[in-house]
Amino acid sequence: MENKTFTISVYSENNVGLLNRISGIFLKRHINILSLNVSESEIEHISRFVIVVDTTEKWVQNIVGQIEKQIEVVKAFYHVDEETIFLESAIFKIESSLLFDERQIQNIIKESHSEIVMVSRDFFVISKSGKRSEIEDLYKKLKPFGIMQFVRSGRISVSKQKWKYRHY
Repeated sequence: MENKTFTISVYSENNVGLLNRISGIFLKRHINILSLNVSESEIEHISRFVIVVDTTEKWVQNIVGQIEKQIEVVKAFYHVDEETIFLESAIFKIESSLLFDERQIQNIIKESHSEIVMVSRDFFVISKSGKRSEIEDLYKKLKPFGIMQFVRSGRISVSKQKWKYRHY
């Protein structure tokens, strides 16, 4: 079996220690988590973990089974990229003078469908949402100008399936 990128969605009660136990499941199997995002879900009092890993389908099935054994977990699913709609977000902090002195920066912002979210005397901040490759491409274009700070979120994702998860 070959490795693929899988997105694991875990619906759970929001209890202290669950993240540690879930990460331990990956640690025991020496599987690196590429991305992790935890937020409220569409179900009241239920959180959703979105975990991205690169592994085989056999291993991801095993991991999802182990995650579902955690008492707080309501349900866990896994999907390949073609079965989901997913995005990441990033923000870039760049020296302000470049915004006005370098026409190329303005073109990069426009062409990448990014937006300027703040401008101050010393710096400006650009926001970009999209696929990881789009964010990496923007990073490469901005790097020669000097990025003061950069941060990227974990993947957020919804499945392409029509179903709606019902509260238990």
